[in-house]
Amino acid sequence: MNGETRKEWILEEEVPAERLDRVLARLATDLSRSRLQALIRDGQVEIDGAPALDPSRKIPGGVRIALTVPPAVPPEPQGEAIALVIVYEDEDLIVIDKPAGLVVHPAAGHDSGTLVNALIAHCGESLSGIGGVKRPGIVHRLDKDTSGLLVVAKNDRAHQGLAEQFADHGRTGPLERAYLAMVWGVPTRQHGTVEAALARSTHNREKIAVVPEERGRYAITHYELIEPLPASAPLASLVRCVLETGRTHQIRVHMAHLGHPLLGDSLYGSGFKTKANRLSEPQQLSLKALDRQALHAAVLGFEHPGTGEFLRFESPLPADMEALLGSFRH
Repeated sequence: MNGETRKEWILEEEVPAERLDRVLARLATDLSRSRLQALIRDGQVEIDGAPALDPSRKIPGGVRIALTVPPAVPPEPQGEAIALVIVYEDEDLIVIDKPAGLVVHPAAGHDSGTLVNALIAHCGESLSGIGGVKRPGIVHRLDKDTSGLLVVAKNDRAHQGLAEQFADHGRTGPLERAYLAMVWGVPTRQHGTVEAALARSTHNREKIAVVPEERGRYAITHYELIEPLPASAPLASLVRCVLETGRTHQIRVHMAHLGHPLLGDSLYGSGFKTKANRLSEPQQLSLKALDRQALHAAVLGFEHPGTGEFLRFESPLPADMEALLGSFRH
């Protein structure tokens, strides 16, 4: 078949038995483990000439492994000419400064007009078959109404390398992610950590809730108070948040759990609507113009999966958050 590749290996006799997907991940380093697992289940892997369909199957030494990689099929999402703010780009990856309002990936209710649609159009044939489909490799996401820095893989090798760093969340590796947020009130401590498990709310499926540890996913957010707003009689504050895990809505939920929900966050800060009545008219107008949670992914640093170089990017506050911040300062 046009574009199809086939690779074969013979394992050394003395190697211990190991899972098939782990063996292949070590042999076919240009493919992500999830891609290899999909190929196994699709019958594209043979052991001594017989199909092997179970990624967890233990493989002894001395066997012959054959892997067939079919050509990538056309993308399900279609490319769309959507303007992008590109901070950095090379053959392996692209760093975008995402505006608020842009959905990252097509989903129910958002099957077009997304960052993925824009990247398919922008990258064209440079995309490889991640997951068997020509599309950008999304290794992390930002909420629709969160602005800021986002890195996307353009091939399987970069996808695997970046995914490993984001799975580690910077605990042992070089990954760095920091957000600027404007929250109601002023934290009592200059520095703090919120450690609270998260899970989908049983009362409102749109929301994430803090739950007992045994019921949710482990989540940690570190925060630093940057500036009370306004300094004389603060009603809000500017904080810097650093993620140690990457859960859905994590900063929004953790700051609300701390008693300091984000300004403009209608989902987690609805109980603070009356506080807006205490704002000056310019502050109220700026908050209304924001029309989203005041959260911006300001810093992103990672090791380039191809060169090993550490790349670090900073994004200034977008105009709507800068205007809101200015209205509190003045």
